[in-house]
Amino acid sequence: MASRTLQWISSALLLAHLGASSPTSKHKDDKPAAFFLAGDSTTAVQSTGGGGWGNGFLATLQSPAYGANKGHNGATTVSFVKGGDWATVLNLVKNATDAYNVYVTIQFGHNDQKPGNNVPIPQFKTNLATLTSDVQELGATPLLFTSLTRRKFDGTQLIQDLGDVVNATRKVAAESNVKLIDLNAASRKYVQAIGSADADKYNLVAGDRTHLNAHGSEVFGRIVADLLLESDESLGPWIGRNATLSHLIEEGVYA
Repeated sequence: MASRTLQWISSALLLAHLGASSPTSKHKDDKPAAFFLAGDSTTAVQSTGGGGWGNGFLATLQSPAYGANKGHNGATTVSFVKGGDWATVLNLVKNATDAYNVYVTIQFGHNDQKPGNNVPIPQFKTNLATLTSDVQELGATPLLFTSLTRRKFDGTQLIQDLGDVVNATRKVAAESNVKLIDLNAASRKYVQAIGSADADKYNLVAGDRTHLNAHGSEVFGRIVADLLLESDESLGPWIGRNATLSHLIEEGVYA
């Protein structure tokens, strides 16, 4: 009897050990993340007349995770599709979904709201909803981003001049049941905290309070990285952390 009891205990301990180790094995088999960035110049690579948070965010990725910045200067939800940029993004998705968990960030609004671009809010919402469904149909995850804030102040108060497209993006995310990354709120909080003079240090060129220089891309890319880590803990292995920079941002101190 004692022998049988010891045998049962040994078997139970072995099963418990295997059960405890199985999440680790499963984690090792998880596919890494891939991020493809769709948007306007406030996402795009730094260049003449454009530059956003995209490259700063991609620099936080931990191999074998990777990404591609397909932000396009001057793009709207209409021109990004008509000009072929969206097809490029979807091809990247198709080629990556077998080996990666693919995420597509979608951030528009800066140009859609400009007079002459003919993208009224109802159409803007429809366009965003179509982009998200295109991504889902390919087995990837769309992430709807509210627009990066402009860094224009009225005295000591940061101006909110993106409210219409920001609110529309929030509504599309809720109606489409897709994840919203509220970059507008997070970037507004930080820019308001550091004030106009320090915010100007992120300008691509003097007087440009929309686009970011390389250092600005690093800082606001860190904001994006932290928002994503907060929204989905499974991304932890693929997005690197920078405790010092994150702390400065959280405390509202110029970084």
